[in-house]
Amino acid sequence: MLDFYKQEHYSAQNAKHMAQIIAHGPIVFQVARILRDKGILSAVEEARSEGMALKDICAKVGLSEYAVRVLLEAGLGMHLVKYTEDEKFALTKIGYFILHDPLTNVNMNFVHDVCYKGIFHLEEAIETGKPAGLRELGNWSTVYEGLSQLPPHIQKSWFGYDHFFSDIAFPEVIKQVYAENIKKLLDIGGNTGKWASASATYGDDIHVTIMDLPGQAAMAKQRIEELGLSDKVDFYPANILDESIPFPTGFDAVWMSQFLDCFSEEEIVSILKRCHNCIDENGWIFILEAFWDIQRFETAAFCLQQLSIYFTAIANGNSQMYDSRVFKKCVEEAGFEIVEQIDGIGLSHTLLKCKKKS
Repeated sequence: MLDFYKQEHYSAQNAKHMAQIIAHGPIVFQVARILRDKGILSAVEEARSEGMALKDICAKVGLSEYAVRVLLEAGLGMHLVKYTEDEKFALTKIGYFILHDPLTNVNMNFVHDVCYKGIFHLEEAIETGKPAGLRELGNWSTVYEGLSQLPPHIQKSWFGYDHFFSDIAFPEVIKQVYAENIKKLLDIGGNTGKWASASATYGDDIHVTIMDLPGQAAMAKQRIEELGLSDKVDFYPANILDESIPFPTGFDAVWMSQFLDCFSEEEIVSILKRCHNCIDENGWIFILEAFWDIQRFETAAFCLQQLSIYFTAIANGNSQMYDSRVFKKCVEEAGFEIVEQIDGIGLSHTLLKCKKKS
């Protein structure tokens, strides 16, 4: 992937066009979202290649001719729709993906509900090192403290985004983890308990402890109880950043999925150093992360690079989706060696299997 960024990929004309798309970015985003959410793209799609006249679209979606016209004309410039020979509107391939692609919809919902207002404060965030945009969601130091308190529609978009990627990766990676004869596992950053519940049902003798913020632990506990897995999963509520709080001990392995990207390099090193006491000399540290520099496709790298800005402006002010080389230095500084690296898990993930340095 890195070689891709050593090249110029646009002609002058195409580069100028891309620059205009960037300059109009907020408008482009909201037009596409509203065309999707108001049913306009769906109405156009139903007409297939024949296309649909403006007045017929208006009648179908219940909006004024002016409203539909300005949105669709903007959509023409974005190549979401096209004109037929008789100048009716028809759906394009890009419009199809805006309407139907799960990845696109998860990203769009997350950006609109979680990020959109907060990103306005990005400049302040990079100047102060604080998540200045978080005030648009609530009065917390980090977004994680407030996840359990977010309005339902924002929670839905946040967890929908988070789970979309892990849900695809978990069935594959769980085989890698429990192939190492793991019986007792500490799940740090257990979130809603999806990994813990998958682990608890993977083997009869597997027991998981979820360590997370009190609000998150409470959400996970409710899910675990609903699934009838309380005898196989217990909880250790704690603020992981509080270095005075000891980590629990006596585990075969520590699991961290999409977790360490929520912290700065210094915080990652601190967390990993404290993981030493959780396991003995034969124990494992399993880290599941998405690294932008080792993606196979430009689109995957682009999505991860842009997600970093959410961390900067909203989540915590100091973390990102990491370049794997930066991340691995943290692992090594904390006293672990990477025994095996497995790329290409799910859509974008890498599993790092780590042991204490001998």
